[in-house]
Amino acid sequence: MFRDRTDAGEKLADELAARGVEADIVLGIPRGALPTARVVADRLNAPLSVVVASKIGAPHNEEFALGAVAEDGSVWLNDDALDRVGVADEYLATERDRERAVADEKAATYRDGDLPELAGKRVVLVDDGGATGATMRACLGLVRERDPARVVVAVPVGPPGTLDDLAVLADEVVAVERPRRFRAVGTHYENFGQVSDEKAMAYL
Repeated sequence: MFRDRTDAGEKLADELAARGVEADIVLGIPRGALPTARVVADRLNAPLSVVVASKIGAPHNEEFALGAVAEDGSVWLNDDALDRVGVADEYLATERDRERAVADEKAATYRDGDLPELAGKRVVLVDDGGATGATMRACLGLVRERDPARVVVAVPVGPPGTLDDLAVLADEVVAVERPRRFRAVGTHYENFGQVSDEKAMAYL
């Protein structure tokens, strides 16, 4: 159990340091990841920026991720979830366009211009937890296209299956906790309140 996102960042930074992870840049996924990513960036003595993706939710449960759209429009879809839910193509197309606009707007809010130069750099990609890993996968796809030397995914907590899947896409996955009985990211925090835009931007 983490006290809050800052406490999670301290424990995550400890784990990264213990593994000898080095970074040229740390990227957080706004808004929730920024308190965690700030601590990690400071510990690794690296600049902090953001990479943005927006989750595509199921028709009657938006927290259930069918996929995610990154700020450049690239999409990751959860084929297993799509098979279970059975959504129409029209719904998927509409939500994809809507979430692309959300990601675009969020990127413009948090960052002045395009992503920083990532070619040849060691990137640590931080979120405050990974349930399905949908937004992380979409962000990973975008980061990989920028030709970094190495990408490390860093999260305080996530289920083993999700973390194993992310390990196929990243060079390394670092997590403080990998509970087999995983319900939601927030259940592993004492304080998991919403992070406002103003507060999140202050971490940058």
